[in-house]
Amino acid sequence: YVAAVYEHESILSPNPAALVDRQSALELMGRNLDIYEQQVVAAARQGAQIIVFPEDGIHGFNFTRSSIYPYLDFVLYSQSVKWNPCREPYLFNDTEVLQRLSCMALKNKIFLVANLGTKQPCEHTDPHCPADGRYQFNTNVAFSDDGMLVATYRKHNLYFEYAFDTPPEPDYKVFDTPFAGKFGMFTCFDILFFEPAVNLIRQYNLKQVVYPTAWMNQLPLLSAVEFQQAFATAFNINILAANIHHPTLGMTGSGIYTPVKSFIYHNMESYGGKLIVAEIPVITTDYKTGLEKTPGRVSEKGNEQLPPLFYAEMMYDIFTFVPVWGEKGELQVCANTLCCYLNYRTAVLTDELYALGVFDGLHTVHGTYYVQACALVKCGGLSFSTCGQEVTDATALIDFQLWGNMSTPYIFPLLLTSGITLDFADHMGWKNNHYFMSKNRTSSGLLTAALYGRWYEKD
Repeated sequence: YVAAVYEHESILSPNPAALVDRQSALELMGRNLDIYEQQVVAAARQGAQIIVFPEDGIHGFNFTRSSIYPYLDFVLYSQSVKWNPCREPYLFNDTEVLQRLSCMALKNKIFLVANLGTKQPCEHTDPHCPADGRYQFNTNVAFSDDGMLVATYRKHNLYFEYAFDTPPEPDYKVFDTPFAGKFGMFTCFDILFFEPAVNLIRQYNLKQVVYPTAWMNQLPLLSAVEFQQAFATAFNINILAANIHHPTLGMTGSGIYTPVKSFIYHNMESYGGKLIVAEIPVITTDYKTGLEKTPGRVSEKGNEQLPPLFYAEMMYDIFTFVPVWGEKGELQVCANTLCCYLNYRTAVLTDELYALGVFDGLHTVHGTYYVQACALVKCGGLSFSTCGQEVTDATALIDFQLWGNMSTPYIFPLLLTSGITLDFADHMGWKNNHYFMSKNRTSSGLLTAALYGRWYEKD
């Protein structure tokens, strides 16, 4: 099927904390919706059957709970009522944004997914009801190609979004399409947690996911395109990911991903939006990962000097590292219960410093979640203290096999190359209670090769 995602540079309110009336809010959102409309037309012309827009794309961000209020649409949060906002605009008040999105889908005969702020009044008898008598949600909406509202999803894992409430229960939202079956949806930070993302995919055996996001890139392990690809690979699904485009905030990185191929956009230099349209296969069966030979154990030869262990901060966590020296070798590094192993041969020798790092513990900055990671990274410079820094370019080509005795089944294989481009492992999977990934000759210089494990039970 043909899918489209749009990386949008939002027109932002100059002062999001200021209180404005509904009319001014609609005016600002209308300018973003005008751009959406042009992109829907362009995507439909290229044969797209579904288009996905980013999180916060219509209203922007940095609001307070009260300043966002005029930007919120009312959504009837009940699946029993069938509603076409374009054809039945009179049913509910404060639905101007929904009406416009619905009409775009209808006019262009395309499925459309977008993100907006919504409000829902609640009774004080409801124990979760906020003091001001209403819920405010960060919401994804999906419209069918005739403008019907077919799914609404309220973001569960908020990322310091004080204007919004967490829904009392996680939403598991799917919608049906004639061209690719069921699609599930979740938003941004959700991708790092079990609820609802992983649970949704498992319960509904999903093969397609739409994913609006407003993601601030963080190298070396959590760049947007890097993690989106890893997620598609780990769960053997297609992901249509639309990110916001604000390079000054470190926000870029969208794509259409399959487990074996991707169409991505990552651009920190220029301004303006970007439409990606690609034809991808509907996944019906599971790809088998070819398992080659069993990884060999690291031999402890008495006369060889082991490379020194050192500690450095990466992603706000203290990783235990060993340097990757010389043309080839076998390395091992452990922390807590996790041991990581690397066999490597450098195809193109350079004077760059690489290191193999391990972390097994609770990550606590910008969110709390338990990580088990084995990571081969290019360091920022030639001293140990630069390992874990954000690096975007590399020239070394390394053949490697990386594996670890992970305690969780949820492993996201990251493979990032020079200039924030993606590569695919030759082989990966489980073997003898170890998860491994191997690659001969990356397409360009290696930035990061990592097994990023999420141990959800220990969050």
